[in-house]
Amino acid sequence: MDSQTQMKQVVADAAIREVKSDMVLGLGSGSTAALMIKSLADEIRSGKLQNIKGVATSFQSEVLALELDIPLIDLASLSQIDLAIDGADEVDPGFQLIKGGGACHVREKLVASKANQLLIVVDETKLVQNLNKSFPLPVEVIPNAWKQVQEVISEMNGNSSLRMATKKAGPVVTDQGNLILDVLFNDGIKNPKDIEMKINNIPGVLENGLFVDLTDKVLVGKIEDNIPVVYSPSRAT
Repeated sequence: MDSQTQMKQVVADAAIREVKSDMVLGLGSGSTAALMIKSLADEIRSGKLQNIKGVATSFQSEVLALELDIPLIDLASLSQIDLAIDGADEVDPGFQLIKGGGACHVREKLVASKANQLLIVVDETKLVQNLNKSFPLPVEVIPNAWKQVQEVISEMNGNSSLRMATKKAGPVVTDQGNLILDVLFNDGIKNPKDIEMKINNIPGVLENGLFVDLTDKVLVGKIEDNIPVVYSPSRAT
């Protein structure tokens, strides 16, 4: 197991220690969240956790949960979620996030916004001082609007490109049947709340990957003296 996978595994296991029996859990997407879902299934099988219900944030997490016999419940049937556990592509010192590297950020944000607590699990490579300096901001757009949205984002000093699939011809298509524009602003994102609102107000945009003022706690995996360890940073004020 390489060092990054070790960091992801140790932080995924640490996240499960935050889970209690009888909880409704938001099941995140991505590689670290997948490890968390597998660890959760182990705890359910062993009997340490009972009466757990999961809410999937993507087709990926739904398929994995079903394969592991984790009971699922539909988001629309819930008034609240006890705890959502998810990964992130970037985390700044104020716990603002960029998510959507896996094109799942719409459902992830729906689940996060309904959760009493959002726990983010990452390895230390995802910690940044400023968002969007290197990782692009995903913007989900309806298919016939992508060019129009791209032009508006350009006027905001954002450089964007249509995300293309790697094992099929053409663009990535989201679980909602939409397309993704990946955006890099010239100076990164200094005011996430303002940028989130401005982008979501562009006609043709469904949602973007900025998660603003949603995160309650972050667990970070790192390698220390060749041993994978976990720590929880304090939020910068």
